[in-house]
Amino acid sequence: MQRELQGVYVTISTVGETARAFVPTPLPPHPPIDWTPELRNKFDQALLELGRLDSVSTLLPETSLFIYMYIRKEAVLSSMIEGTQSSLSDLLLYELDQEPGVPVDDVLEVSNYVAALDYGLRLLDDGFPLSLRLLREVHGVLLRKGRGSKQTPGEFRRSQNWIGGSRPGNAVFVPPPAEEVLECMSKLELFLHDQQVPISPLIKAALAHVQFETIHPFLDGNGRLGRLLISLVLHEQMVLQQPLLYLSLYFKMHRQYYYQLLNDVRTNGDWEAWLDFFAEAVIVTAKQAVETAQQLLALASQDQDKIRTLGRSTSSILQIHRALIEHPFATSGLLVAKTGISHATVNKGLTQLGELGIVKELTSKKRNRVFSYAGYIQIMNQGTELPIR
Repeated sequence: MQRELQGVYVTISTVGETARAFVPTPLPPHPPIDWTPELRNKFDQALLELGRLDSVSTLLPETSLFIYMYIRKEAVLSSMIEGTQSSLSDLLLYELDQEPGVPVDDVLEVSNYVAALDYGLRLLDDGFPLSLRLLREVHGVLLRKGRGSKQTPGEFRRSQNWIGGSRPGNAVFVPPPAEEVLECMSKLELFLHDQQVPISPLIKAALAHVQFETIHPFLDGNGRLGRLLISLVLHEQMVLQQPLLYLSLYFKMHRQYYYQLLNDVRTNGDWEAWLDFFAEAVIVTAKQAVETAQQLLALASQDQDKIRTLGRSTSSILQIHRALIEHPFATSGLLVAKTGISHATVNKGLTQLGELGIVKELTSKKRNRVFSYAGYIQIMNQGTELPIR
């Protein structure tokens, strides 16, 4: 549906020139969403795929081990959209205190994303409401160190920002003036908690994401926090028992179209096109998550069967294998700490796992050798090298 401009332009004066900043109209959209049969069916299908994903999560023997890697993959993908070059392997090596293959600042951004998502989910689990305070605290973790750490982490901006271009005058988009940010965000908070007109959590997450990106309330980290917001809304609303849906891969694959849709919402009010895209992202991503979980389950089961052929050492090597699921890059020292098994037994077990083709040594050192659960990493890496359209 084509609507009027979804806000107003105001003239600002900043960095020595005038420009037009956009102040969005509060949610929900007006006139209301035109729920065509096609769009309604798309969201019904999205909810069905989320239900399947939720049921698969209950089948995972130790869900926390899988979530550990899912969150890290999402962090890598979300940061890639912002231009960082850190890979999943770089992040895992950094967490292991080994030398990553990219600038440390790139890995810090990804590591901060992991910490921010984990922090936000824990606050929600502790009963903290999804509020402006929560978003500011999560943002403080997101920019706690590395690039952006001097861009007032945890505080709404007090100066003008812009998207694209070298200055506001030639920018692709100029968000609201700084003095409008708090009011815009307060109205978004009201929408997130408005119970007068019940809105599906999935639709609420889709609408809130666009509004957040339009307000761009922080000096840095808005893209990453805007994607985090989707996960936080769905988690607070208990759409999924476990946080296994992350849309950054789909947004990365369709980045240009994604930005076009955000702009079309602002200028033409075409919320329906955005919602169709969002529902498709959920459908595709949920299916991929189910497939990935099934692949990881199959790999773990297959490797456990191999390990059970080892006779007397089976019990200790199964413990090492379990630790490798949680930390697919590991040193023998880390595995000793995780399992409580002696160094000699761990080193012997790693040798046997290498002979079975389960583990690969990444270094040729005599000390502090790094081992990789290669099959696990290969499955989790799927999609991280896909081209951007």
